[in-house]
Amino acid sequence: MPLDTSIAVRSRVSERAELVAIPFGRDLKPDAPELPVPVAGLLAYYEAKGDAGEIVEIPVARGEAVGRVLLYGVGDATEGELRRAGAALARAAKGRPSLSVVPPSGPVSSLVEGALLAAYSFSIGSRRTTSVTSIEIATSADAGDGSTVSAELEADVRKGEIAARAVALARDLANTPASVKSPAWLAERAEEQGLPTKVWTERELRAEGFGGILAVGAGSAYEPRLIKLSYEPEGVEGEQLRHVVLVGKGITFDSGGLSLKPTDNMKLQKTDMSGGAVVIAVMSALRDLGVRTRVTGLIASAENMPSGSAMRPGDVITQYGGRTVEVLNTDAEGRLVLADALAYADAELDPDVMIDIATLTGAVTVALGRDVAALFANDDDLAGELVEAGQAVGDRLWRMPLIEDYMPAIKSAVADLANLEAGKRHGADAVTAALFLREFTGRRPWAHLDIAGAGRSMVDAGILSKGATGFGVRLLLDWLARDPAGRSSDPR
Repeated sequence: MPLDTSIAVRSRVSERAELVAIPFGRDLKPDAPELPVPVAGLLAYYEAKGDAGEIVEIPVARGEAVGRVLLYGVGDATEGELRRAGAALARAAKGRPSLSVVPPSGPVSSLVEGALLAAYSFSIGSRRTTSVTSIEIATSADAGDGSTVSAELEADVRKGEIAARAVALARDLANTPASVKSPAWLAERAEEQGLPTKVWTERELRAEGFGGILAVGAGSAYEPRLIKLSYEPEGVEGEQLRHVVLVGKGITFDSGGLSLKPTDNMKLQKTDMSGGAVVIAVMSALRDLGVRTRVTGLIASAENMPSGSAMRPGDVITQYGGRTVEVLNTDAEGRLVLADALAYADAELDPDVMIDIATLTGAVTVALGRDVAALFANDDDLAGELVEAGQAVGDRLWRMPLIEDYMPAIKSAVADLANLEAGKRHGADAVTAALFLREFTGRRPWAHLDIAGAGRSMVDAGILSKGATGFGVRLLLDWLARDPAGRSSDPR
């Protein structure tokens, strides 16, 4: 389900625009021709400060009717402040057919991102959206018909739209109820992205030894899948391209298996494939953004359900590549499917960098809450690049330690590894989960993003709506749009 709100660029504000939005900064001077009201006095009356997201409404005459102008604060017009301002405008325009926005100087793509993400809503059936129907970015506040806009502004708006629509795709995939989606359904959505796709069926997974994915999906009526999407940039024949593999957890519903979750903990588990949704969404946007890196996306997908055929605590499974794992808790299933995909990537794809993303542990939510995701990495340069990209787009990461002293906690007496720390000696499940995954990376440059908190929102505020957030899409797109020297690709 795509975003309902359309976006366009105009050289002038349309005479038919129901709402017109004009920016002002901390100097309290609107960035537009003089309005038919004492603006300075009005802003003083409302004690406006010009902070990002602040909105002051002004009624204006339109013949015999009354229209509205929204003065919107942009602070210092940084990327984060413009994103916040765009979100505030979209929320102020809810239910309206049109909003015409005069942009401030600064990264307009961030303003567009914020507006479109705040306008996002998810529904199934005939429920009508309350989002603003259309948003126009108008370079001038003078009403009239215009025909030309700068190519630079067009490209900047397009960049923000591409990122926002990719996030919306990730949100849609994760918000879809588990009664609708299955691993096969997720594979079908991946195939719709127009990239070369390979999907392993249950029989093929068994033949090639993907024991983790098979074990997790064994209790479900739905067969598991491994999905591979491949992106090759155009016009770079003969160039030595960096190869990045993105791995996403695609558990379409997580009941906990035989280690059953409490009912309240199960209510959000349709979004336990958020990592896989992020990978699909990122892959969908690479060509439009002109990314000059070779990227492979792997989504390890299964439904974790209890039944007579489900994996049991105490089972020993053989992961792809032959390493054995003792299952101490069937609710620690995400690391089992990711391990298969990481081991496959290491053995068959020869990547320069591997990054996995998953709603993996409740522990990370306790540590970092719902606004920041955890980053584990075995490479300092990679970690620094990802933190920087997250800071730039507002998908904030906090680097967590890979504590070697905790490694013995996931050793097993009967297998190579255990899927959970026995005895809770350290009580650091996010750390031991990352250490477990690292064992399947072949010691290549690797990062693990645990988005268990940041991947789900409990509130409708800012750019977020209740449910899946699409956290990680804009972060990874920003990072991938830079070459190894850190220079950004030109999406134009």
